[in-house]
Amino acid sequence: MTLFMTFAINGALQGLLYALVAIGFSVIYRASKVFNIAQGELVVLGGFLVWLTVTEWALPLYLALPLSLALAVVGGWLIEGIFFKRLIGEQVFAMVMMSIALLIFMRGFMLVVFGPDVRAFPAIFPSKPIIFHGVLIIRPLLIGGILTVLIAFGLSYFFNRTRAGLSLTAVAEDHRTAMDLGISVRRASQVAWILGMVLAMVGAVVTMNGNSINFLASGIGFIAIPVALLAGLEAITGMLLAGILIGVTERLTAGYIDPLIGANFASVFPLLLMLLILTFRPSGFFGWKTIERI
Repeated sequence: MTLFMTFAINGALQGLLYALVAIGFSVIYRASKVFNIAQGELVVLGGFLVWLTVTEWALPLYLALPLSLALAVVGGWLIEGIFFKRLIGEQVFAMVMMSIALLIFMRGFMLVVFGPDVRAFPAIFPSKPIIFHGVLIIRPLLIGGILTVLIAFGLSYFFNRTRAGLSLTAVAEDHRTAMDLGISVRRASQVAWILGMVLAMVGAVVTMNGNSINFLASGIGFIAIPVALLAGLEAITGMLLAGILIGVTERLTAGYIDPLIGANFASVFPLLLMLLILTFRPSGFFGWKTIERI
C-alpha cells in the first residue's frame, strides 16, 4: 500500500506539472487563438534563461530569478512581434503553420546558442524528499504542484471575472469581431505570449530543478498536449484534474504494468489517450462547445 501511495501521490504531482505546461497552451489560445505547438520549446528556453543567470553569470537567486523573469517577458514579446504580429485576423491554418515553424526555429536557435551538451540545472528548490508514514514525496514536485494550483485559480479568475481578462477571451472567439468591439487584438496577443513564456519558465524551474537541461527537454510539451485536450483548451482549472488523471495513470503504469510486459508503455499512454480524446471528445470534458450553423 505504501508503494501504491508513493506512485499515486508523485504521479498526481507530476500531472500537475503537466497541467502547468498545458495552462500555457490555454493562455496563448484564449488570448491569441493560436495553439502553440512549440510550448515545450518555450519551457526549454525558459530553463536556459534561468541556467544563464544562475549558473553562467553566477548571480544570487534574489537577482537571477527576477532577471530571468524579465528576460522571459522580453522573449515572449519578441516571439509575438516577430512571428505572429502579421497573422492577426488570418485563418487558423496560417497560425498553426507558423507555430510549427516556431518549433523548428527555436530548436535550431537553442542548438546554435547553447549547444547540444547536457548542462547541470541549478537547484532552485530543495531536492531532499519528504517521507510521510513511509510515503516518499518528491519535494520539487510538491512545490510545483502548489504553484500550479495557485496559478490556475489566479488565471481562471483573471480570464472569467475581470474586464481585461474577458476582453482577452473575446479575441479567441474571433479577431475581426474583437476589433469591431474596440479590443486591441495586438495587445491581447502580446499579453498572451508573455504569459505563456513566463509559465514556461516556471515549469522549467520545477521540471529541471537540480537535474539537467538541453534542447531535447522540450518533450514535456508533447506530454502536456493530452492534458490540454482532455480538459479542453479553454478550461484552465479543468487542466488540474486532467493533469492529475494522466500523471497518476502514467506513474502507476510505469510502476506496475511496464515491469510485467517488459516495455515502456507509460511513455506511450499519454499519446494514446490524446488519440482517443480527439476521436470521441475533441472539445475536451470542460472546454467550450461551439455550435455552427451551415
